Amino acid sequence: MTERDEDRPEATWRSLEALDGDAGALRWRDGEFPDLARATATGRRSLLKLMGASVALAGTAGCERLPAEAPADPIVSRAGATPGHVPGEPLFFATSLPLEGYGRGVLVESHEGRPTKIEGNPLHPASLGATDAFAQAAILSLYAPDRLRAALRRGGGRRRLDGTLAQLAAEFAADGGAGLRLLTGPVSSPSLTAGIASLLDRLPEARWLQWSPVGDGNRLDGAALAFGERLETRLDLARASVIVAIDDDPLGPGPNQVANGAGFIAGRRDPARFSRLWVFEACPSLTGARADRRFPVSPRAVPAIARAVAAALGVVPPADDGVELPPGLVEDLRRAGPAAVVTAGRRAPPEVHALVHAVNLALGAVGTTVHHTRPVLAGAPSGVAALAALAAEIDAGAVSRLVVIDANPAYDAPADLDLARRIRRVPFSLCLASRLDETAAECLWTLPLAHPLESWGDLRAPNGTVGLMQPALAPPAGTMTALELVARLAGSEAPARELVRGYWEQAFPPGEFEAAWLRTLHDGVVEGTAFEEIPVRLAPGWEVPPPVPAQGEGLTVLFAPDPSVWDGQFADNAWLQELPKPLTKLVWDNAILIAPATAARLGLANGDGAVLELHGRALEAPVWLLPGHAPDCVTLPLGYGHRRGDVARGLGFDAYSVRRSEAPWVDGGAVLQPSGRRHLLATTQDHGTMVGRDLVRSVPLARLAAMAALGGEAGGEAAGEEAGEETEVAGEDLPSIYPEYDYSGPAWGMAVDLNACIGCNACVIACQVENNVPAVGKEEVARGREMHWLRIDRYWEGDPADPRIHFQPVLCMHCEKAPCEVVCPVNATVHDSEGLNVMVYNRCIGTRYCSNNCPYKVRRFNWFDYADEGGRPEVTANPDVTLRERGVMEKCTYCVQRIQKARIQAKLEDRPIADGEVVTACQQACPTRAFTFGDITDPASAVSRAKASPLNYGLLEELNTRPRTTYLARIDDPPAPEEAS
Repeated sequence: MTERDEDRPEATWRSLEALDGDAGALRWRDGEFPDLARATATGRRSLLKLMGASVALAGTAGCERLPAEAPADPIVSRAGATPGHVPGEPLFFATSLPLEGYGRGVLVESHEGRPTKIEGNPLHPASLGATDAFAQAAILSLYAPDRLRAALRRGGGRRRLDGTLAQLAAEFAADGGAGLRLLTGPVSSPSLTAGIASLLDRLPEARWLQWSPVGDGNRLDGAALAFGERLETRLDLARASVIVAIDDDPLGPGPNQVANGAGFIAGRRDPARFSRLWVFEACPSLTGARADRRFPVSPRAVPAIARAVAAALGVVPPADDGVELPPGLVEDLRRAGPAAVVTAGRRAPPEVHALVHAVNLALGAVGTTVHHTRPVLAGAPSGVAALAALAAEIDAGAVSRLVVIDANPAYDAPADLDLARRIRRVPFSLCLASRLDETAAECLWTLPLAHPLESWGDLRAPNGTVGLMQPALAPPAGTMTALELVARLAGSEAPARELVRGYWEQAFPPGEFEAAWLRTLHDGVVEGTAFEEIPVRLAPGWEVPPPVPAQGEGLTVLFAPDPSVWDGQFADNAWLQELPKPLTKLVWDNAILIAPATAARLGLANGDGAVLELHGRALEAPVWLLPGHAPDCVTLPLGYGHRRGDVARGLGFDAYSVRRSEAPWVDGGAVLQPSGRRHLLATTQDHGTMVGRDLVRSVPLARLAAMAALGGEAGGEAAGEEAGEETEVAGEDLPSIYPEYDYSGPAWGMAVDLNACIGCNACVIACQVENNVPAVGKEEVARGREMHWLRIDRYWEGDPADPRIHFQPVLCMHCEKAPCEVVCPVNATVHDSEGLNVMVYNRCIGTRYCSNNCPYKVRRFNWFDYADEGGRPEVTANPDVTLRERGVMEKCTYCVQRIQKARIQAKLEDRPIADGEVVTACQQACPTRAFTFGDITDPASAVSRAKASPLNYGLLEELNTRPRTTYLARIDDPPAPEEAS
């Protein structure tokens, strides 16, 4: 096989099927450690125990196999040596992870049969070698102790269902599936789609529908209005010079975040073709945070704004709705032409999307910055309408059998549909779920769903490219995939591997399948499966959508997926619960988001309880003031208020409880009143604050050329002057009592490009997973005891009604003149021969002097034995990084374990470490490549070139700490004075 990743030896990145073919490869044994599993199944001592898997799962999760009646998947045992593999070296498996049905290609790092880390697959179009926060945290979900391990019958405990499944298949075949409804999450898998189609051919009376509470069906419906057919829309932001986002967040969480983020920053690296971003939105988003021109508007104004843009470009006749577009917008779009793109979000109604499609077609953007293909997700009925039809059928007695696969409508369906009650009324219901969630609790039978990292399958990326799924370890006995359940309902006992192979065997030329199959498993993608672009034109008789009626009295309510737990499917993941949300910095909670002006009018402050009444339904929740939020609007983040789940249960409020099927995204007429109670909300933004100093710097695009002419230190000073700060000492060689260091080898340093950071949090989770950083719980975070080695500070600038938003990743600066080193009484924090500020953990006695003396507040102290208490389960740990004990200080190490690995490899090959050979965890995960790391003594290294930029500056340089981590100032394209006025 060809080498695809220069950072890893080719022998360590192989498909598991290729390993299975090696002579001497061993298979997993059934029930290898049953006594250990039984002895440790109970007795968790605290909430932290629920945050991850117990130590016992290290022996059981990776050692169980499929039931004896099904052939074992070829997972390679670590009980003995495997030919071709060096003991101690990790293996990397290429696979795909689902989000909203779409696939994101990843490489799973496995140590001795135990997956510990996920990286992006550089060959996959949805990941491009990077990841998002959800993918990074998938490791913890894999080892979660509350995962279902056996079939459950409502009210009857654990039972086997194999015989019942065979009987069901026979019963279904006998009456053609009369009364059977199959409800799944979004499906893009070609093999699963084919399997369901085969099942429906066998059972012509059955019906299939898909459900996602945050689905993007409005975009497809808008294409149907404009073009006469439902089409997928994909943006190429790298080629866009002007971007107009109308209530859309292409840089925010979702299946396209990594690709969109990479494309957007690619379009802003070259000052000569620096793109300009216009954003209209009600609630600040990651896209709004990077906007050059941002306008807080009510979602009720979105249709009028879209119509005004279309009218100004001559696409539709003007409407007398009083909307006045900001100066320069239409001129920008006309000037950009095919290099422009206008986009609307999932909250916008189909009529708005139709207008946007017509505008992009008129600009000539289709085929350049906007691409249309046939839909990636399967064409089964979906969305609120399909779910409402199911509810009506249940009421009419037309549904006698309901099979739910990887969906949770009892929790996340609109409240007026009351799916929990209706599901219980169905005579026979079966749920395939990873946990006993709200829907599983209402179904008669529940089967355990295999984790994606334990599954065979396939998923399509947003552009149609198929990524294969292959397990990185064997699933626990009794679990199954969606593909296997569908096959069993059709009467087949074939395991998922055979089903996937059987499907793709038909796609490869005869006689070439085996070689192509192994190559595809190795690469993780099926070549030539991307969808072809479909040329479009406005459908004959296309009518201009009518204006949307004005809103009545009351507040406007927006529903939005949560940036950390999405629609609730990640709510049982402690790493994501403790991940500070990009804009609010809240953890372990959600809150009603509200504009400061609206909060002042209602007499509310951060953490105040409030009662929100909406069309006869009410909920009580704390409020959080969010600068830049549109007035007279409130945002309700989805995904909290679970009634089930070891971690998720009881956290936050359930926004689905007031969501209506007729207004799933934007509703009006809400009343918000103080409840008189206070709620504890934990936020990390003010922990270790450095506010009031020269921290985040930005430079107008117009001055960039002049700064480049200044060069070097002078340019850095100019960047500071743009921020309005005093910079007389910046870059000067001030006298110091600290010693000077001479380096005979490399001296490591980092540059962080603030112009590239979009605040997505992928680096924070990547650092946590790589370096065995524990989760500590809401109460400890509220005390300022969070343990993240890397944080992303968020700053507001200007008017709270419409501020500019800045993100700044902050990690250990690895100061050349480190204040922490001289105060340690036991020499636990020291300067090493390569310039790293390292911690010798077994010397640390917990005085915390170093933390007190650190001006950057990047050191973390283990107040409790978090690893032992489950805050960092051992089974998830990176074996190259120690688990720290109670009473020890810890912090960023520049991933010294990766440096050491590169050093050993270079020594074996008798060569110096090459530039770019060491890639830190944050650097590898970042979709926009905001981090550059390397040897600062090498003038030709990438990090040295970055530090030579006139935008480069050090944080708190006036303290003369000489940080090795420096920053490149953000480049902005602010409005001209006449435009701003």
